Amino acid sequence: MNDRSATTAYPIAVLAGLATAASLPPWGWWPLGIAGTAGLAYVGRATSRRRRAGLTAAWTVAWFAPACAWMVMLTAAGYPVAIGLFALMHVAAAVAVPPNAPVWSWAAAHTAVEALRLTWPFGGVPLASLGIAQASGPLLDVARIGGVLAITWCVFALGGVIASMAAGPSPTQRPMTTLTAAVVGALVMSASAAPRGTDTGDVVRVAVVQGGGAQGTTALDVPASEVTAAHLDATATIDRGVELVVWPENTIDVDDFRSSAVRTSIAIEAARIGAPITVGVTEEAAAHFGDPTLNGFVNAQYVVAPDGSLTSPYVKVIRVPFGEYVPLRDTLSSIGVEVPLIPRDAVAGRGPAVVEIEGVGTAAVAISWEIFFGQRARDGVLAGGEVLVNPTNGSSYTWTILQTQQVASSRLRAVETGRWVLQAAPTGFSAIIDNDGRVLARTGISETAVLRDDIELRHGHTLYTRLGDGPIVAIIVLAALAPAIAAAFRAAAALRVRGPRSPARR
Repeated sequence: MNDRSATTAYPIAVLAGLATAASLPPWGWWPLGIAGTAGLAYVGRATSRRRRAGLTAAWTVAWFAPACAWMVMLTAAGYPVAIGLFALMHVAAAVAVPPNAPVWSWAAAHTAVEALRLTWPFGGVPLASLGIAQASGPLLDVARIGGVLAITWCVFALGGVIASMAAGPSPTQRPMTTLTAAVVGALVMSASAAPRGTDTGDVVRVAVVQGGGAQGTTALDVPASEVTAAHLDATATIDRGVELVVWPENTIDVDDFRSSAVRTSIAIEAARIGAPITVGVTEEAAAHFGDPTLNGFVNAQYVVAPDGSLTSPYVKVIRVPFGEYVPLRDTLSSIGVEVPLIPRDAVAGRGPAVVEIEGVGTAAVAISWEIFFGQRARDGVLAGGEVLVNPTNGSSYTWTILQTQQVASSRLRAVETGRWVLQAAPTGFSAIIDNDGRVLARTGISETAVLRDDIELRHGHTLYTRLGDGPIVAIIVLAALAPAIAAAFRAAAALRVRGPRSPARR
């Protein structure tokens, strides 16, 4: 693709990045995600590596700066570092792929970067992703085949095809561009017929509780007892006939939940309603695990039965970096970097991502941040989960950037797993989402509300829950490296034809 004038290329790259950001919730104009990647492909596949690097950096920063603005409230110092790191990762992809590479390979290189963001740094930061942006678009169903990465490749591929057509593809590129468009079309059409799990025939009447309250607050601003009381008050409006009550994350903060008075209060409500209540509990790791040497806390989801008994809790595995633990704490402190107000780290759990709910069945659990990771929901389904519960807590963030992206992620997990999702948050958003990713009910921000609906328990698998991310990652990496591999084979073949060079005469 020919280089564009610098006077127009960089503004186009920035506008394309802003369009990509606007495709994400809370703005949610999903077609702009495809338009944004088309803008990058139009100017960002310049012949000069330096130009490709600069234009891709401009696009990436314009994408992530607004879409990740919530990070300022988590770690102000980490916000520009994260944006710079994400930009460098996409710059590496742009530089690695030659400008004459097929569209499908260019799309695969950038998708490989997004795959890396699922696991690195600090266990992964899969926010502001192109898959999240497409939760309201026609590409959503592709998630049941290849998860969020298959959607991501489709977005880049469609953008590349549009840019190629706008620029006028060369005769050698036209077949590959046509093939790329055909593959995207085939994925979209086959997704509607792909396995999506099956109903068990069991219908459960659920109530998702949101206690309400102001956003932009932390545990230092609002005592935990007030949060618990608000959810007890909301639960008091639930009558018998409900079969499962779901509370959010962090609604209880005690040293040891098993011996606490609040457990008794919840058991009284569970007995009155005649239904189990799942509750989010922050408690001392030493008490939870029975190990006095542990110094930290756990983020757990308990189930309180109507008779007051507790089932084995699920402890959050994927912790929020700089939110529930501080990576490189000692190193950062030693060089004078201000460490967030997290005096102790959360202790990660190790068990399967499920809880058993008496009288209901097995629920897969993804606590808060974990809903952004497809493998956590998949782990719960593989362990027998018939519904996916997502207790969360976004009350410490103002605006709704993170909260709306979380609802979109819950929609992705619903389609990937073929399970209904119950998302419960203390101040919003709480939601009930069916297995096709449709939001059937959602609360407003800060309101006190109880969402009620009949949900279907489901079993069986989608292609994604059967295969996971591994195969799609392998295909993406191979496609990204294909031009380099082909070039190496051509060079080797040419060397065999020419034969070794004769020694130079002296």
